[in-house]
Amino acid sequence: MNWISNYVRPKINSLFSRREVPEKLWTKCPECGTMLFHRELTDNLCVCTNCGHHMPLTARDRLTALFDNGVFTEVEVPQPVADPLQFRDQKRYPDRLKTAQRDTGETEAMIVAEGEIDRTPIVAACQDFSFMGGSMGMFVGNAIIAAAERAVERKRPLILFSAAGGARMQEGILSLMQMPRTTVAVEMVKDAGLPYIVVLTHPTTGGVTASYAMLGDVHIAEPNALICFAGPRVIEQTIREKLPDGFQRAEYLLDHGMLDRVTHRRDMKSELVTITRMLMGLPPAVKGELPAPAEAESTEDAPAEAAES
Repeated sequence: MNWISNYVRPKINSLFSRREVPEKLWTKCPECGTMLFHRELTDNLCVCTNCGHHMPLTARDRLTALFDNGVFTEVEVPQPVADPLQFRDQKRYPDRLKTAQRDTGETEAMIVAEGEIDRTPIVAACQDFSFMGGSMGMFVGNAIIAAAERAVERKRPLILFSAAGGARMQEGILSLMQMPRTTVAVEMVKDAGLPYIVVLTHPTTGGVTASYAMLGDVHIAEPNALICFAGPRVIEQTIREKLPDGFQRAEYLLDHGMLDRVTHRRDMKSELVTITRMLMGLPPAVKGELPAPAEAESTEDAPAEAAES
């Protein structure tokens, strides 16, 4: 037995060997390059604490941050016909869907939910860009119709968060048909006298911008979000001219009258509550914790019972 090679060397290697570092412990900001601890980034709603750059946020995380105590009820969305065109490119369309479902943990590119924000009941529809680029297919059309119908049924305002690369090419003309379908759904909400508020996040492009994303009563965008139909590179190549700095970004569109507000993600909830209650003719929201209605009633009844006795 060689004690140097069998004992001393393994002991030395164990002292100087690299320790395993958990994955996704740090995230590098793509804007300023700052290394951000993942827990700190999550607590800040995926906004860089150094430069304020807004990073992608999944639809479920966005809804959890929006609703009171992160509690909401998902609205059922009718499932469309699977792979109606039998589309295939490098992969079969059903295989792409399964891959996206496995990677994101979601069924499709939009979630519809209802709940309360600062005790203001709303219906919300949120696109998830991580699911096939948030592309608008038949499911997204069905989701917006389901959200509009639920808003009208419950007499609640509809708030939509858009994030998409456009229509889903695997569904061809059927995806483009969602543009008039969703337009009709939005008009249904407006005919009922209910507010329809759109929050445009990065990026919102293509047929989504040409339909339901720009039909709101109020349009709010996150800072530096790309909002357009055709991208800047395509436009530059077409007109063969250099575009202005920040062209098609949220701040540029606000200056040119296409948006109503550009709001930081941490302020989005309070902004939506204020606008929603104003459009619904409701008094301003009460800040802070309030007793439950049943407790309040029992407290009010107590003096009366004491007086009777």
